[in-house]
Amino acid sequence: MMTPSATAVVGLQWGDEGKGKIVDLLAADHDVIVRYNGGANAGHTVVIDGDRYALHLLPSGILSPDRVCVVGNGVVVDPQQLLIEIKSLRERGREVQPHQLLVSDRSHVVMPYHKEHDGALETVLARAADHGDENLSIGTTRRGIGPTYADKVHRSLAIRMGDLLDKAVLRRRLDIVCAIRSRELEALGVDAPPLDAAALATEYHALGEQLAPYITDTVYALHDAVRAGKRLLFEGANACLLDIDHGTFPYVTSSNCSTLGIPPGTGLPGSVIAETVGIVKAYGTRVGEGPFPTEDLGASGERIRERGHEYGTTTGRPRRCGWLDLVAVRYSAMVCGCTSLAVMLLDVLSGFETLKLCTGYRLSDGTVTDRFFPDARKLAMVEPIWETMPGWAEEIDSITSEDQLPAAARDYLDRIADFVGCPVQIASVGPDRVQTIRMTEAVGA
Repeated sequence: MMTPSATAVVGLQWGDEGKGKIVDLLAADHDVIVRYNGGANAGHTVVIDGDRYALHLLPSGILSPDRVCVVGNGVVVDPQQLLIEIKSLRERGREVQPHQLLVSDRSHVVMPYHKEHDGALETVLARAADHGDENLSIGTTRRGIGPTYADKVHRSLAIRMGDLLDKAVLRRRLDIVCAIRSRELEALGVDAPPLDAAALATEYHALGEQLAPYITDTVYALHDAVRAGKRLLFEGANACLLDIDHGTFPYVTSSNCSTLGIPPGTGLPGSVIAETVGIVKAYGTRVGEGPFPTEDLGASGERIRERGHEYGTTTGRPRRCGWLDLVAVRYSAMVCGCTSLAVMLLDVLSGFETLKLCTGYRLSDGTVTDRFFPDARKLAMVEPIWETMPGWAEEIDSITSEDQLPAAARDYLDRIADFVGCPVQIASVGPDRVQTIRMTEAVGA
């Protein structure tokens, strides 16, 4: 039986909570950092001594020396993007050696036709809404993530990282796939020549050869690491409210990005997880379509966006901003089995005279609930019930310990912990590693 020794880091909102920073911090206490879901639609930003690193496929632990980073079988890999990230780090003096990065041979490959299909479908759905039909556009990043996961479920049309290493197998598969995908893209209105299976096989086999030193059976590698007593850190991408099963469906991503995605995304049982750190912004944001009960479309939302630099790491899109929805956070913490919280971007709230927290929903029939609705249609109909708290005037981005926090900031953290039922152990007051407060006595413990 495996002794629980791993830590999971998971976002509790709609993504962009600052998971990358916490993974980077916790990597010092772990040996192996594992990405288990999503693709290049996710983006983690890490700032070290003022230098900013934007990662999309590589686990944030790649920035810590002597750590092994694993891209698990639950991740969909864009080989071009992965090579770009490896090259970018090399150019900045951070070489990624084969023993530092393991990529699952079972990870599914994001192909160019996946991206074309993703974008074309979004366009068709948006046009339908323009003509008065229901708006079924999800607001994806158009990175091909959904169509790649769809091919994974279709099975026969899927390409996995291991397939890139055998050109003959890859070519035979692409002969069939390209014929089908060409007709589908034509039906979606894509004005382009039919897909060239031979050219794609040559191109992606070459990409596979470049990545061959990293491609391996990561399931055995992870089990070997656990048996050897190594400490694992699971790095979630996206966030619980975007989970394909437990998020605000259908405005979700295409993978299980809650901690429930760890076993299928890595091949390890959930019993190895000893601690789960839930990452939550001190306010709320969302990118793309979908309900956002606490969104603020006025001056407060704009102030949060500008102070928090709320623009997507992957797309650059401005994020929708608003107040913290504690109903949603408590739901996510429950689903993910959180043992502690890290509250990020607390410094963004400095200067607000009053802060708002959502502690319940009023339904259309006038009844009140404190339970979250993981269904977009139902969630879109709720009205938030607000609780207000005093804000603080002081800028807090240079403080280094909790006893320096303004009383109102401490009270705000206390309220979060109390409502969610989970202690706050980390408070982030800026993007840099050093702008982090580790609570000597966890708030709400």
